[in-house]
Amino acid sequence: MSATATLTPFIGPIIIVVVLTAAAIDLHRRRIPNWLTFGAWIAALPMQTAMHGVPAGAAAWALGWLTGFGVILPFYLTRGMAAGDVKLMAAVGAWLGTGMVLKVALATFVIGGAWALVLILAARQARSTLHRVGHMLLAAVLPGSSPQQPDSKRSAGTMPYGVAIAAGTLAMLFAGK
Repeated sequence: MSATATLTPFIGPIIIVVVLTAAAIDLHRRRIPNWLTFGAWIAALPMQTAMHGVPAGAAAWALGWLTGFGVILPFYLTRGMAAGDVKLMAAVGAWLGTGMVLKVALATFVIGGAWALVLILAARQARSTLHRVGHMLLAAVLPGSSPQQPDSKRSAGTMPYGVAIAAGTLAMLFAGK
């Protein structure tokens, strides 16, 4: 029996524990701790190298990490997400690899977007949210521009996006390949 066949059944349960822990902490504290994300990154490397050999495992780990990191980074840079969300998705990528983390990210965006829409509508903040999004997009397209800020100071609120990442991860793990 190969190392891949022996170790593969452990990856799903481990990443499930990681994302559920992150979601619980994010719900309670509105942050995802570095000890969890960094610990998950570090623990994924020996698992990947044990399954694929040192060069291929290290490459799978690095590419998965970079993909998870890169897919969420633009939202962090536009202040749409916190750094913990970026680090958590990188950890998911380090464990699940490039192909699966892209599927997880897509599921996460759909789940998170639907959740955000419900929060915006419940807070009656649809119009001011559209103004803020327009402001963010304009600032992203025209760096250095100083478009007028929306008048509304009231926010629709924040959401612990670690919950959406956990839901997207679970959805893709249980959906199968």
